[in-house]
Amino acid sequence: MSAGGLHQSGYLLDAGGQRVLLDCGVTTLASLKRQGIPAGSIDSIFISHPHADHFAGLPFLFLEYMFADERKKPLPIAGPPGTRERVADLWAAMYRDLASRPMPFRLEFVELLPSRPAEIDGVAVTPFRVPHQEKEISLGLGVGMGGRRILYSGDTGWTEDLVVHSENTDLFICEYCFFETRLPFHLDYPCLRECQLRRCR
Repeated sequence: MSAGGLHQSGYLLDAGGQRVLLDCGVTTLASLKRQGIPAGSIDSIFISHPHADHFAGLPFLFLEYMFADERKKPLPIAGPPGTRERVADLWAAMYRDLASRPMPFRLEFVELLPSRPAEIDGVAVTPFRVPHQEKEISLGLGVGMGGRRILYSGDTGWTEDLVVHSENTDLFICEYCFFETRLPFHLDYPCLRECQLRRCR
């Protein structure tokens, strides 16, 4: 949510000449430009859940691909059930005229279901449900690429599945939203510290 002026969720994985974006908050395109990374170098995008700070940067990527860094190859977007509809609604709400026209590249939506491993554009992904939304599905994502295993928690409250899926990972990108405030749908520093102490005993 840009606390402290920081940018929103968007993590670029780069391995073996392949680039995967984990989530795409509103500030993602600006972050890419600041780092000198062409948006067109992204091969696929994985969305953990359709909250604005995790997926509302997609329309700005679409604009970039249409008018600045022209894209021709398909763009796979993988996310929980309903992602295709939420992206279409957002695109239409933000740029109604453009949304009524065909894009110069194809969007390929892939539905990720909890506990059903998938492969998207050669990247292995293991999605699992995390406690963040009451009705819709939020996902943690295990990603395998370039011989490495990465775990991304997305937004989540505490679940032992984080421990299970973090085993033998090379990198764990773990959300924690608060230092002291305790909420059941976000992580906080004391919770993570308590888990660490339990596992060290």
